Amino acid sequence: DPTSDVDGWDSLYKIVILATLAYGQRFSVDQVARQGIRHVTPRDIEYAENLNYTIKLLAKAEEIGGTVQLEVHPCLVPKSHPLAAVSGVYNAIMVEGDAVGRVMFYGRGAGAEPTGSAVVADLVEAARNVVHDSRGRIPCRCRAPGNVRPVGEIRSKFCVRMNVADRPRVLAQIAGVFGDNEVSLASVVQLESTGDSAEIVLVTHEVAQKQMDVALRQIEELSCVSEVCSVLHVEEE
Repeated sequence: DPTSDVDGWDSLYKIVILATLAYGQRFSVDQVARQGIRHVTPRDIEYAENLNYTIKLLAKAEEIGGTVQLEVHPCLVPKSHPLAAVSGVYNAIMVEGDAVGRVMFYGRGAGAEPTGSAVVADLVEAARNVVHDSRGRIPCRCRAPGNVRPVGEIRSKFCVRMNVADRPRVLAQIAGVFGDNEVSLASVVQLESTGDSAEIVLVTHEVAQKQMDVALRQIEELSCVSEVCSVLHVEEE
């Protein structure tokens, strides 16, 4: 049953554990903004390819101004990004530090031998701790409740695909709604139009989730917009 992977639960559990170890705070699964890949379509993948991106399910934890931003989303990742090459049964963890910069750990995340190896490694470490009367060489100071940034304040770039009427001033109306909500557009792409309808893709600059949500609700009410097909996060270079 692939539900845990497809809907992002497996990635969510992993990022909660990693964030707890990294920041020494106690986080829970209900504090994470989660979205799986169930809604990602071949059309989204096609557009990502044309924009020189690939779509990856990312789980992210980032400390910003004393709060920790926790999220699991399918993201458009630039093809030049190290995570863009991770595929198949492989997983990767990227850590970014002030002094060390980016460090990436890469390997198989599924299969009998990789899983068995990880389980045996945990058992060996536990046995060593018992022999040396130790609780572990890196204790977890994770008793303090996690200071998590509210979902609405999570900042990201977004890629929005929508079907609109193929007539003058449509893009101006859409851009006007984004502008009224302080959402700045980085690029607009239209690959094709069919009859009176056109499909466009817009990529925004970084903006708070709550601003993006309000703008999209208003755009869906425009008579010139027939459907907002997908909204994906966009990862930095």
